[in-house]
Amino acid sequence: MADPSTYRPRPGEIPTDPGVYRFRDAEGRVIYVGKAKSLRSRLSSYFQDISALHHRTASMVRTGASVEWTVVTTEVEALQLEYAWIKEFDPRFNVKYRDDKSYPYLAVTMGEEYPRAMVMRGAKRKGTRYFGPYAHAWAIRETLDLAMRVFPMRTCSNGVFKRAGQVGRPCLLGYIDKCSAPCVGRVDAGHHRDIAEDFCDFMAGDTAKFLGRMTREMKTASAELDFERAARIRDDIGALERVLEKSAVVLPDATDADVFGLAEDELEVAVQLFHVRGGRVRGQRGWVAERDAETTPEVVEHLLQQVYGGESSEGVPREVLVPVVPEDADALSAWLAGIRGSRVDVRVPQRGDKRTLMETVARNATQSLARHKVTRAGDLTTRSQALEQLQEVLALDDAPLRIECFDISHIQGSEVVGSMVVFEDGLPRKSEYRRFIVRGDETGATDDTAAMHEVLTRRFRRGRKEAEEREQELAEGRERPARFAYRPNLVVVDGGLPQVNAAARALEEAGAVDVAVVGLAKRLEEVWVPGEEFPLVLPRTSEGLYLLQRLRDEAHRFAITFHRQRRSKAMTTSALDTVPGLGEKRRKALLKRFGSVKRIRAATVEELADVPGIGPALAATVAAELGRTDQDMPAVDPATGEVVEG
Repeated sequence: MADPSTYRPRPGEIPTDPGVYRFRDAEGRVIYVGKAKSLRSRLSSYFQDISALHHRTASMVRTGASVEWTVVTTEVEALQLEYAWIKEFDPRFNVKYRDDKSYPYLAVTMGEEYPRAMVMRGAKRKGTRYFGPYAHAWAIRETLDLAMRVFPMRTCSNGVFKRAGQVGRPCLLGYIDKCSAPCVGRVDAGHHRDIAEDFCDFMAGDTAKFLGRMTREMKTASAELDFERAARIRDDIGALERVLEKSAVVLPDATDADVFGLAEDELEVAVQLFHVRGGRVRGQRGWVAERDAETTPEVVEHLLQQVYGGESSEGVPREVLVPVVPEDADALSAWLAGIRGSRVDVRVPQRGDKRTLMETVARNATQSLARHKVTRAGDLTTRSQALEQLQEVLALDDAPLRIECFDISHIQGSEVVGSMVVFEDGLPRKSEYRRFIVRGDETGATDDTAAMHEVLTRRFRRGRKEAEEREQELAEGRERPARFAYRPNLVVVDGGLPQVNAAARALEEAGAVDVAVVGLAKRLEEVWVPGEEFPLVLPRTSEGLYLLQRLRDEAHRFAITFHRQRRSKAMTTSALDTVPGLGEKRRKALLKRFGSVKRIRAATVEELADVPGIGPALAATVAAELGRTDQDMPAVDPATGEVVEG
């Protein structure tokens, strides 16, 4: 840990202007990003008496080795720059007030010729309308199943849509009138788009128009004694009413708003978010985050910044209702208005329906925090206990807060791959997982110990190279995120003493002599330490052993999944794949002309050059490369057993 006084800037050097600052550790990594109206006032607060700081802030200041800042002209620019840097560097001491789950949305791809309704996660796409988010994907499918009676738009994938058009026969939904079947021409593109737009209007809250129109059609059909049609329309109205029942009316004036509720204690904060569209609750999200030394207005500001930072204009409503006014509320409103393209009000509701809704959301947050405490109390204790046990048993200076586990997977030496999984604070950090294709020696042969040595050597040499490049980039005033950002406190390998010794040798050769390494053997769950004749045997009920087992099993799962992908790809590899200069389109052109690799090999150079896209030089290369192969084994798709090439 560094002494903050060694890198404390002199107060006269720090400007009083608004800006954004970054703390870096001894290796130059960004560990914290913040913004301030006055840089001098904010930065000076970090270098007061350490005992007066929040424990998380004190840990950050001790971990840091330098601080730098960038002056901006307005608070809106500071918000934008702070968000950009947090997203780019993912600093370890910045609290994430947003959950890391990808919630499902009901999406309608209005940018396509034939719009499709579907479940979609992840980043928003241009030209697609989104409704939600929903708590579960099944809720979206249930909504679609009911609504497609009235709005029969397509929900199939592009592949299914194209095949139906080729065979001239719609899928099952087309036969049961839950799709208008544009794939076979029952309706044209314009009519189908009208159906999609009506569906979007209904989901956006314009429901009275459709229910009124259908009610009139039902009465007309009944008056004309067309009771069968009237009954069908009656059932359609019932289906739409069931869709509406799933989203209660909470605001009578068809308001679009997001309502945030918070419940907090000294360590954690629970967040509940209700998405209200057209006066109805269209989605609900909830999560719990760690609590820093920030005040509630600061928590609200960072929460809004993280929730809406990656949203498109459709994701930001006209009103954002919060429990307390955030710091720099005007700047935050201006920033959100820039994303939405029109005015956004960030305010605290004082009375009426909106205040009642806010209290409901706050109650949900309070109950969520209570449930979280009950669920996590034991987990937090056991994780801390596991790390302390490993520190004691392995005689480490500090608890192993970052552990990396490596595993090798292959079948009789073929398609050898390695995996690296990362646990931080006893929990998996999947964004740091890495996969390796083992190259082997000059002949391509390798065994488990050689593969383990190669994987660890590549990982730590790459880490050292990135550290050197980072120093050079910092000296030049530029920086990019590293793939191997942090050196671990402990390395775990799947195997016994041979694998452990190979790992220790690789770490020594890579200059990582300060990193501890152990192996976990499957047979008796023994813990092997390099250089020791006998293993360590932890009690079966030990939390430390349980954590090592979780690491080993996760590394094995990750390795074998990658190995299966590689093996499946190898089984469907064609001899054409190895021909230099022959891309996918040209391979398809050759197979379309000749039908199989065997016939391509039998063709002359002139016949090959006759294929569109294949010139004389490439034709000669294809003939030469295929001529080297003595056998013509068909490629087989392992999933279906289908012969891909004859």
